Amino acid sequence: MSKSGPLVGTKILEIAGVGPGPFCAMMLADMGATVLRVEREGAPPAIPPIDPVKNLLHRGRQTISLNLKDPEAVETVLSLVEHADVVLEGYRPGVMERLGLGPDICLERNPKIVFARMTGWGQDGPLAHRAGHDINYFAISGSLYMTGRKDEVPNPNLNMVADMGGGGMLMALGIVSALLEAEKSGQGQIVDASMTEGTALLATMIHGYRAMDRWTDDRGANLLDSGAPFYDVYETSDGQYMAVGSIEPKFYAELMKGLEIDRDNFPAQHDKSAWPEMKKTIAGIIAGRTRKEWEAVFDELDACVTPVLTPDEAAVYPHAKARKIFDKVADVMQPMPAPRFSRTPSKISGPPPSADTPLDQIMSEWCDR
Repeated sequence: MSKSGPLVGTKILEIAGVGPGPFCAMMLADMGATVLRVEREGAPPAIPPIDPVKNLLHRGRQTISLNLKDPEAVETVLSLVEHADVVLEGYRPGVMERLGLGPDICLERNPKIVFARMTGWGQDGPLAHRAGHDINYFAISGSLYMTGRKDEVPNPNLNMVADMGGGGMLMALGIVSALLEAEKSGQGQIVDASMTEGTALLATMIHGYRAMDRWTDDRGANLLDSGAPFYDVYETSDGQYMAVGSIEPKFYAELMKGLEIDRDNFPAQHDKSAWPEMKKTIAGIIAGRTRKEWEAVFDELDACVTPVLTPDEAAVYPHAKARKIFDKVADVMQPMPAPRFSRTPSKISGPPPSADTPLDQIMSEWCDR
C-alpha cells in the first residue's frame, strides 16, 4: 500500500474490535500510519452480515486472522509488538491480560510501545466490566439529557458523539500525544480512552454556560438545542429543510432580510419569552417556499443559513466537490481524510481488505522495517 501523510513510518497493531477502535485506526491509517488489523479467528459473523469491501472503517490497512487462544498465535502477536509503535485494542478490561497480551507484557517486549485501550467506561470503576453502547455512554456522561427538543425525549444523535467523537477521535489524540512523548522519553505508556469521559469532555463549553447561568437543563430552551428561533431546522414547502444558525447580530440581521421580516415589528432577538412565537413566524415563512428557492435567497446573504442535504446530495454539493470532501475509492463514495496538511498530505491508501494477507508476508514486511 502506498502511504502518504504525517504518520508515515509509524506502525500500529490493531487488535480487531468494532466502532470507535476501528474509526481511530482508520484515522491513523489515513494519516499515513501502517496499520495491521488482527482479527480473532473463529469470531462469530456480524448480524446482519457485513460486506468487507464496503466496511469503510477498515480502509487503508491489511488484516490477518489468528486464534488468540493459541500460545503460538499469541507469540506471533508479541513478535509484531516488538516492531510496532502502538497497540490499539477495544476489549473489556482484563481480556487482553487473559490472552497474554496485556500492557505489562507488551511493554516488557517493547518498552517504547504505546498501548491504547478503548472502552466505554474506562479501565476501572463500578461500571468498568459492564456492556454498553454509544447511547449508554452518552447517557451516563450527562450529555444525552441535554439534547433534543422541548417536551420531547433526548435525541441519541446516531453514534457519532460517544463512539466516534468522544471515543475514536480522542483516542487518536491520545495515541499521537503519547507517541510524541515517547520520542522524548524513550518510554511507552498506556492510553486509557473512555467513551464516557470523552463524551463528557465534548460538552465542556455547555458546562461553562451552565456555570454562568447561560444554559438551563430544560431541553429545547437554549441557544444551541433548538430553543432559539435563529438556531434550528425548518421545513420547506417541498418537504425538505433549511438549517438556520444566525446567532451573531450581523448574521441575524441578514436572516431577517432574507425572510423579509420587519425588525421594528418583531421581538428582540434574545427575548426568550418571545422565542416560541418568533419560531412559529419563521417556520410559517420558510414553509411558504421550496428549499431550492430559499437556497437562492440565502446564496446572496451571509446569514449562516444552508440547505439540509441528504448524504448523496452532500457528496456532489459544489463546496464538497471543490474541496473533495467526498470521493470514490474502489467504486465506493466515502469521506476523505481530515484534517489536511500542507507538506505531508494524507490519503486513503487502499480499500478495506477483502481477505487476509499471508502471515509470512506480514512477518517479513513488518519485522524487517
